Amino acid sequence: MAETSPRFSLPFILPGQAQKETYHNEALTLLDAALHASVEDGPTPDPPGEPEIGQSWIVGDDATGSWSGNVNALAIWTSGGWRFVRPVPGMMAWNGAIDCWVHWTGSAWSDGGLPAAAILIGGEQVVGPRLADVPSPSGGTTIDAQARIAIDAVIATLRSHGLIDS
Repeated sequence: MAETSPRFSLPFILPGQAQKETYHNEALTLLDAALHASVEDGPTPDPPGEPEIGQSWIVGDDATGSWSGNVNALAIWTSGGWRFVRPVPGMMAWNGAIDCWVHWTGSAWSDGGLPAAAILIGGEQVVGPRLADVPSPSGGTTIDAQARIAIDAVIATLRSHGLIDS
């Protein structure tokens, strides 16, 4: 029988194990850090000077001090010191320093951009895959300069939002 869970390495209580509450409490502490994760900042290589119990960070490259060897993990400060949770692909955390969600891609933490196939609001798709470029109007026998300016502005806005290729 394995001694830890496969995804987050939470310690199991094993048959005949002494001090079962220690292992149970350790698992709850790690679960508390991983479930609906919220971090103060990161990735950052240096542990903060005076963290408060329950605060978390994402450990960055070239981690120093007590974070050494835990690159990309969530580091949570507890009454017993630092605990670490290794991320799994798709794991998300609210990053309070940048006020947005970040996710673990399997090799790095995102910069706040979230992948999606579409965006739905009220059950209606409002954004989907990027479509082909829309050409600006040209030619014709009657030229309406104001209409062309307005159409060009709409096309430029669609390009700037990434909704059509440029």
